[in-house]
Amino acid sequence: MIDYKEAIKRSMEMLAEDENRVFLGYNICYGSKAYGTLTDIPDEQKIETPVAENLITGIAIGMALEGYKPVVFFERHDFMLIALDSIVNHLDKINLMSDGQFKTPVIIRATVGSKKPLYPGPQHIQDFSVSFKKMVSFPVYMLNSPQDVMKYYQKAKDSSDSVMLIERKELYNKVM
Repeated sequence: MIDYKEAIKRSMEMLAEDENRVFLGYNICYGSKAYGTLTDIPDEQKIETPVAENLITGIAIGMALEGYKPVVFFERHDFMLIALDSIVNHLDKINLMSDGQFKTPVIIRATVGSKKPLYPGPQHIQDFSVSFKKMVSFPVYMLNSPQDVMKYYQKAKDSSDSVMLIERKELYNKVM
């Protein structure tokens, strides 16, 4: 048995085996290092950004166009609303707008906050997964078990398209 957080950590290490993979977001290099899931990722594969979600997504799109394979980390799922323009109008549509010339294999990681042990407030526990599934054409996976984590991060790694993976903070220390 493996716990949920360890499955995420192993998945990040698997993704990092590709030297073109880069992880970006805030609290990536400092602070919690994505809740401890990026502690063993080489520093040269991590980019700390300001708290500017639309900018982070735009940078990831540009990097993907240049051959990198970005993994964007949103500490809270609700912060992704600030990046809607970049996600819905650019990341999702660039292949269509370029008549298939350009692909942007960006992996988006986001965490739905938990109510315990500390309640972060109503805006930080919102889950917009269903809404995103309706807004984008690329896969949106909800990770409800360590098995889901391993399976869907492998799918994301193998995909030439963008993928969104929604983690559940309340499961981070559960063995399943």
